[in-house]
Amino acid sequence: MSEESVSRSRLSKRRRANSPAGTKKRRDVWVTAEEEAALVARAAREKVTVPNLLLTAALSEGSETPTQRKAAMAELMAIHTLLARVSNNVNQIARHANAGDEFPQDAKAALAYVREVAMRIDRTIEGLM
Repeated sequence: MSEESVSRSRLSKRRRANSPAGTKKRRDVWVTAEEEAALVARAAREKVTVPNLLLTAALSEGSETPTQRKAAMAELMAIHTLLARVSNNVNQIARHANAGDEFPQDAKAALAYVREVAMRIDRTIEGLM
């Protein structure tokens, strides 16, 4: 074997290095056929084994937990509802202003609320990063 093929085979190694203390615990995970197919496909794309994929995903500090993801989705849905309400208010203000009447006093409060919702969106996005 040439030096290049030896280094290439080491780089494409799919197995984790052995731990000096050895393996202490075994975990069995039951998955559906669809979940198994998805795990195998993703592990193949990332060129790792399925157990290695599961372990690195579970121990990764950068990824979010399912609870955090659900909370973020709930927050974004709440923001969506707020934006729908705000857009309705802005449309009513614009209709009233275009009718030639006096500019409504509620306009200032509605625009302040728009700014508040925009800041809430920014905070939610920052929380997801």
